[in-house]
Amino acid sequence: MLKGFNTRWLSAAALLALASLAGCGKKEAPATDAPAAPAAAAAPAEKPKFAVAWSHYVGWEPWGYAEHAGILKKWADKYGIDISLTLVNDYVESINLYTAGKFDACVMTNMDALTIPAVGGVDSQAVIVGDFSNGNDGIVVKKADSVKALKGRKINLVELTVSHYLLARALDMNGMSEKDVTLVNTSDADIAAVFTSDANGAAVTWNPPLAQAKQAPGAKLIFDSSSIPGEIMDLMVVKSAAPDSLKLALTGAWYEVMGIMTGSGPETDAAIDYMAKASGASVEDFKSQLKTTAMFYKPADAATFAASADVSKTMDKVRQFSFSKGLFGEGATSVDVVGIGFNDGSSLGKSDNLKLHFTDKYMKMAADGKL
Repeated sequence: MLKGFNTRWLSAAALLALASLAGCGKKEAPATDAPAAPAAAAAPAEKPKFAVAWSHYVGWEPWGYAEHAGILKKWADKYGIDISLTLVNDYVESINLYTAGKFDACVMTNMDALTIPAVGGVDSQAVIVGDFSNGNDGIVVKKADSVKALKGRKINLVELTVSHYLLARALDMNGMSEKDVTLVNTSDADIAAVFTSDANGAAVTWNPPLAQAKQAPGAKLIFDSSSIPGEIMDLMVVKSAAPDSLKLALTGAWYEVMGIMTGSGPETDAAIDYMAKASGASVEDFKSQLKTTAMFYKPADAATFAASADVSKTMDKVRQFSFSKGLFGEGATSVDVVGIGFNDGSSLGKSDNLKLHFTDKYMKMAADGKL
């Protein structure tokens, strides 16, 4: 039986049918005052569905909590959409999947947003600047106590990511170059274990594997991102063509979690505990990682940073490095081949090929209470 079908009408209809059979042969005008059968209820329109990818990192653990606590669903419902959040343990693979069209949004750093989706022709917006690394990315070694002592060493890292950028900056600041070391491309899912098992280990990575690597016997942190503040940004990147409903829902969910994290009491404790366990860290270790992450807990602070001239300066360094490493592709003849747009309307690179956009729009809406 159809949901909502009027059973009382069914009884009336049956009686009417019986009466007509009993009076068979009589010519009577058909009844005109019988109620019309109710129309079947229209099926509700299916909500637009969007897929979002994330990977473990202290600055991105709030996404996992947002899903766990129902916060992401609450904001998705508010904007009439469905959001599925998928954890991809291999960080670079998550970005590749986003670039290939498997996801509508994905967390990534500013450099990776440029060198993977933007270079791949995917037009994207940095909708949320969640933080910048202020010690969460680092170089950890055994049997060495300085960057200069890396000369001649093998170094494990995820090549062509921010780890590579961090190493290049560290070497340059110490009068060295990549010619002085040997790079070994290693998945972020394996790097802590590889470093720990190697008596002569040297690695560049981010938290939580950085925190795990630092606990290995004989490990020493010799350089980290606090020496280049603001250069490694952690973003929520969304396809530019995606509707505002997705961007607004993600922004609303994010800042609700930020509010919980900066509060006090059982809800805050439960949130931190969940994020710590999800990342494989103790609560104490997780809080320590947060201290080396310049989190923009307040949307106004994030909006101000996203709109600042510092973003353009940083992205110029990043694109120069990326081009020098061939990350714009074999056919790229100029650092300007891929354009980057900024909040004030300015840009770097080809203005007719802008593929990565920084905007304060959604963060400012959150700050102004307009979500």
